[in-house]
Amino acid sequence: MAADFAAARLNMVESQVRTNDVTDVRLHDAMRAIAREALIPADKAFQAYADADVEYAPGRYLLRPREVSKLLQAARPVEGERALAIAAPYAAAVLQALDVEVERLDTDDLKALPGGEYDLIVVEGAVTQAPQTWLDALALNGRLLVIERDGPTAKAILYVRAEDGIGRRTLFDAMAPVLPGFEPKPGFAF
Repeated sequence: MAADFAAARLNMVESQVRTNDVTDVRLHDAMRAIAREALIPADKAFQAYADADVEYAPGRYLLRPREVSKLLQAARPVEGERALAIAAPYAAAVLQALDVEVERLDTDDLKALPGGEYDLIVVEGAVTQAPQTWLDALALNGRLLVIERDGPTAKAILYVRAEDGIGRRTLFDAMAPVLPGFEPKPGFAF
């Protein structure tokens, strides 16, 4: 079975990552090496390399390989940086393979962050809007990569802290399940 997973990892990189303009060879190498199947329940291991969001815990999903690789490429991780992976076990593993110091947050309250500032924050799941606590945790030149979703469509967003504030840029259309606790609030409608 291990050989099947190795072939599936290679196929994932060749057909879902490289074909979507992810050109960072470091990401290719890390994604070929990291066993996605080890991050999800054994009964779902067969889904690890599919073009699908795979549930690893109730309400928590590994992002599709396309989305996570495009987010990580946009993050431009640098060896030695300090990163926070929010509900993001696969992104954390890839960043660690790139020699980024990674702290993981996968608790019930994803808005309450551990102390300190981060060069990079990545989230494997959608939110309606990035909470202020995440933006406040960015160091100078720190980047937050998250998928924001309000309705059926979603966008991958890059936030960057500069000396004069925080900038926001839309990167690409994306799909991801909404993280529990980050659902859109019902609004008034006629």
